[in-house]
Amino acid sequence: MAMMGGGFGPSVWASLRRDGSVTKQRLSPGTVRRIAGYARPYTKQIVAFLLLVVAGAVIVVANPLLMKAIIDDGILAKRSEVVIGLAVAIAALALVDAGLTLVQRWFSSRIGEGLIFDLRTEVFDHVQRMPVAFFMRAQTGALVSRLNTDVIGAQRALTSTLSSVVSNVVSLVLVLGAMLVLSWQVTVVALVLLPIFIVPAKWVGRRMSALTREQMQLDAEMSSVTTERFNVAGAMVAKLYGRPEDDARMFGDRAARVRDVGVTVGMYATVFRVALGLVAALATALVYGIGGVMAVGDVFELGTLVALAALLMRLYGPLTSLSNVHVDVMTALVSFDRVFEILDLEPMVKDKPDARPLPAGPVTIEFDDVRFGYPSAEEVSLASLESVARTETGGPSQQVLDGVSFTAAPGSLIALVGHSGAGKTTITALVSRLYDVNEGAVRINGMDVRDATLASLRDTVGVVMQDSHLFHDTIGVNLRYARPEASEEEMWAALRAAQIGELVEALPDQLDTVVGDRGYRLSGGEKQRLALARLLLKAPRVVVLDEATAHLDSESEAAVQKALKTALRGRTSLVIAHRLSTIREADEILVVHDGRVAERGRHEELLARGGLYAELYRTQFSSSDSPAG
Repeated sequence: MAMMGGGFGPSVWASLRRDGSVTKQRLSPGTVRRIAGYARPYTKQIVAFLLLVVAGAVIVVANPLLMKAIIDDGILAKRSEVVIGLAVAIAALALVDAGLTLVQRWFSSRIGEGLIFDLRTEVFDHVQRMPVAFFMRAQTGALVSRLNTDVIGAQRALTSTLSSVVSNVVSLVLVLGAMLVLSWQVTVVALVLLPIFIVPAKWVGRRMSALTREQMQLDAEMSSVTTERFNVAGAMVAKLYGRPEDDARMFGDRAARVRDVGVTVGMYATVFRVALGLVAALATALVYGIGGVMAVGDVFELGTLVALAALLMRLYGPLTSLSNVHVDVMTALVSFDRVFEILDLEPMVKDKPDARPLPAGPVTIEFDDVRFGYPSAEEVSLASLESVARTETGGPSQQVLDGVSFTAAPGSLIALVGHSGAGKTTITALVSRLYDVNEGAVRINGMDVRDATLASLRDTVGVVMQDSHLFHDTIGVNLRYARPEASEEEMWAALRAAQIGELVEALPDQLDTVVGDRGYRLSGGEKQRLALARLLLKAPRVVVLDEATAHLDSESEAAVQKALKTALRGRTSLVIAHRLSTIREADEILVVHDGRVAERGRHEELLARGGLYAELYRTQFSSSDSPAG
């Protein structure tokens, strides 16, 4: 702990590497007040922590003064008992210092890790509640950075930065006070040398902050390349297109730049340490020279000279750190501000204060003159979370649905057909309230979904997408994500109903089998059947299928179609259809064109009209296989 208040320790070097550009950033109003709110639960621990920091700073000054006394009052006075007593006192102070260091570290860890926990859990929970449009725009790496880098940077405001400021201020006051009392003449000489130390340090600091920024940017770029190339999808593209030499060359170019910057940083660090050592040696020589002459002339005693030299080494460190304290403080505040920026972004889709659960019983779905356009970037995301510059003008979003109305009776199957981009997926997304309509209403059993609790809506509506996502975990964990309290018997029943039970039973680890990143250890058909099993385990009253059998081979599709019959039985269903069998079994077909329901009816009726559906049938469905049953 003694090093905290003095010397040319690592804290001085770290201070010089801070990015000075943060001081130009403007903080949101009330940032400091909000930080105080997060610190409030740790008030007693922070006070105890700071008292320990002050005690450590006092020990920094106490040691040179004891050295003075042991020389002047003991050695020179030929009093061995004083020498022994003061030696014991120095040893006792060393033990106290060690104990203070341990206790201070405990308080620092409790405060810091507690704050990290509070911020991380709050940010994670808040981000989880953001609409799907937010995740479509935000860069995953930027979000992870807020949870890691910025949260840790914010934590330093209440541990490293705060303790450094308090320790350095107390040390500086005590050291200067002690030196002035011992010899104001030598103190003035020592301060005259300060610019020789500070000016080069500031220059090195500016260079180091620029290099540190570049180093962090290059590290981020390398991390982005490795993340893209090392996930399953990226690795497959790299293997299929066979460009490992080009990828290695690109990575090598970036790694070479990191190497070169690292060499430059290392040289600056060495030059800085050598310069510090040289200044310290010059300052010590000057103090011993001037102080030695004064000691010879009996202006003060030898012990005073030794104490002054020791205190001198504890003077420049705090002065340098405090000269950059505004950068340290702003770095911490900006980290807090970046975390608050996430927390202040309100989810577009959330529970109303008076939200109620959806009514029980069989489900009727009603679209009443629904108009919808996807939200703009400013409404759902932050520019700082996006990997590329925004090009949107900020004007009104393009209309995707324009006056869509229909009713799905309890237990009915509604098929949505139409060209790509017509608005089919948007209709299904509004049922599960991934977005809110701009005009009109989507109702379930007569209740506007915006008036229902999100929890009850999630329980009511089950969705299987074209490419269902599975977590990199076991089959059991992926199934229980739909219903955590499900028993193994219920999971096996869902797997068998989804036509994948026999396959899982044949696996060595069965439910404990890890499916791999995004389920890539399974085939497309197996992954879709596992997703259907997850839906069946959830047992929703409404089923939404967004081309759940697209891109499957005939054998896989037959198995999935058989599982779908179980999934749809007795449930109100919205199915984006691309297979003739689904269309023929539908109670009603909605032909979506340019955001409107252009035609509606059963298969034979629509064919007989010879309109848009008949054209779609000839181009898309007439050659489709129609699995039996």
